[in-house]
Amino acid sequence: MNISNSITDVRKYVSKWKLEGLKIGFVPTMGYLHEGHKSLIDRAVKENDRVVVSIFVNPTQFGPKEDLANYPRDLERDASLCSDSGVDLIFAPKVDEMYFDDFCSFVDMEGLTKGLCGKSRPIHFRGVCTVVCKLFNIVSPNNAYFGEKDAQQLAVIKRMVRDFNFDVNVIGCPIVRENDGLAKSSRNTYLNDEERKAATILNKALKLGKEALDNGLRECSELVDIINKEIQLEPLAKVDYIEVVDSLSMEKLDIIKDNVLVAIAIYIGKTRLIDNFTYEI
Repeated sequence: MNISNSITDVRKYVSKWKLEGLKIGFVPTMGYLHEGHKSLIDRAVKENDRVVVSIFVNPTQFGPKEDLANYPRDLERDASLCSDSGVDLIFAPKVDEMYFDDFCSFVDMEGLTKGLCGKSRPIHFRGVCTVVCKLFNIVSPNNAYFGEKDAQQLAVIKRMVRDFNFDVNVIGCPIVRENDGLAKSSRNTYLNDEERKAATILNKALKLGKEALDNGLRECSELVDIINKEIQLEPLAKVDYIEVVDSLSMEKLDIIKDNVLVAIAIYIGKTRLIDNFTYEI
């Protein structure tokens, strides 16, 4: 496995592989890899001839009061996981490799980014779209793998690929959870023991919501109320949003008729956590 912080070097590796007729898989990450990331990597290794993993904490998707400076970083640990998993190349650029001092070009999107995480993080998806656009341009993969835990992000990336005619197949991979149901996340490391226990309320609340749908509930407001009442039982939890939206357009729904995304974001202490499930009628 090779590790590079150079765009030029990454392009050389990929160009050589493509000349050999090899299929390239790509897993973009912000590092501090866990089992959720590993599930993406394992699938990429299985489905491609060569696999590239990017490790880059992207500053353009963080707001001024968010956790950019404190976001966990451990390249040595990440490299070990990647090597053990069969990754061929890690791209771990510095900020000045990805963004010139006078960088002023951004990829933005209307509609899909206005609700859910986009409502409380107004610049977030502009940063996500911009960096993923750049990474796709640098790596030029055949297949790119994203986790379904970030469901809005996955929908946004798929729409960007469609709208800009990227020759990339975007593949969503299932949420990986701890034994107690908490979705794997690099931000889980921020939680102390009491907060970690409290964080299980996300999955508990979503399970109640899914049970209600299984029992025939179709009013979105009632579903939101069921989930919210469960979350309110946990004193350390503060709701950011509870939404029921179309799984493709991210438009808010009143009645559940087709494929929907039920998504929540809550704060446990100062840590913001997200979770979701999709439901098909």
